[in-house]
Amino acid sequence: MAIRAALFDMDGTIWNNTIDWLAVRREIGVLVDGRPIYMQLMELPPRERDRGIAILERYEALGAESGTLAPGTEKLLQYLHSAHIKCALVTNNSRKSVERVLERNPLSFDAVLSRDDSALKPDPQAFLSALEQLHVSPQETIAIGDAHFDLIASDRAGIAQFILVGNRPWMSELIPAGVPHHKVANLVEAREIIARLLHQSR
Repeated sequence: MAIRAALFDMDGTIWNNTIDWLAVRREIGVLVDGRPIYMQLMELPPRERDRGIAILERYEALGAESGTLAPGTEKLLQYLHSAHIKCALVTNNSRKSVERVLERNPLSFDAVLSRDDSALKPDPQAFLSALEQLHVSPQETIAIGDAHFDLIASDRAGIAQFILVGNRPWMSELIPAGVPHHKVANLVEAREIIARLLHQSR
């Protein structure tokens, strides 16, 4: 089946920032357990939850202001649009931070979903909601992300191909065994994989 859509994660995939998310977890007081920080915060008592959300949003805002586009982002999006591939941004970050990133870098996406719009990854609903907006099936889709919960969400959504970007040794034990994916160092390498997949699907 031909590839018709590409779904991108934001932080660590198309957007690089200097935020140490492990340090943020320590400041908030939540451990690495395979789930996004915001999901863990929802289980805390109200006072602790509100404190944690305030800390998280402060760092997210800092990341939106101080970060930079990952090398190869613009060229990859241009390539996909020239190939008539619909593109969506699907992130666990806040809508406010996403809007700030896109204000600073006017990238072209056909759909944008944040945690304010849908369930958090690894729930597949965010990917499925994006595909509903794009009018494309999971079997016609590539997803690109940097985290285990991107991969899990992609697999649960039935997405045809997943590309894992970057190298985070601490995350390796969180990658589910037996879930097929392509691993690349950066978006320049991701473009090579995507070009091959597009050629094979047509």
